[in-house]
Amino acid sequence: MILFVKYMVSRRCKMMVEQELKYLGLHALVVDLGTVEVLEDITPEQRAQLKVNLLRSGLELMDDHKSILIERIKNAIIEMVHHSDELPQNNFSDYLSEKLQYDYTYLSNIFSEVRGITIQQFIINHKIERAKEFILYNELSLLEISYKLHYSSVAHLSNQFKKVTGLTPTFFKKLKEKRTQNLENI
Repeated sequence: MILFVKYMVSRRCKMMVEQELKYLGLHALVVDLGTVEVLEDITPEQRAQLKVNLLRSGLELMDDHKSILIERIKNAIIEMVHHSDELPQNNFSDYLSEKLQYDYTYLSNIFSEVRGITIQQFIINHKIERAKEFILYNELSLLEISYKLHYSSVAHLSNQFKKVTGLTPTFFKKLKEKRTQNLENI
């Protein structure tokens, strides 16, 4: 049986879900971001108890088809941008269609209707968050970041970065350095 869990975005969340399942005497076959495959069928009582236990931890067991699909889209994008070393070689629409087994137009329409932004904007927002991480940790140059996040150039990355944050990547990096210097002078 497959269950869908909202707000499950980290390894810690996965461990918490596994723990709750074990507490209820259920055996998890696979625990992924947003989805859990359980060996047994779940009784209505177990489902209700799991729902309550997950809510206490800030997670939500989902039943609605639209909500489940939106979470699956979000989790696929988060996994792709934040937890994968390489972004897909094909375009994101093909990647999502293939991964979720739905037509991209259908996915896009539902996502926009429910979230109020396009899938493309959601991807851009997450790519910029990932770029901010790389800049803050000083791991890569802007050229390497643009390559890693599949931007056509540093200029393209910089333009999107400025649209989303209001700052250039260089200015963002200088702010980080200034904060570090101020902390050292305390």
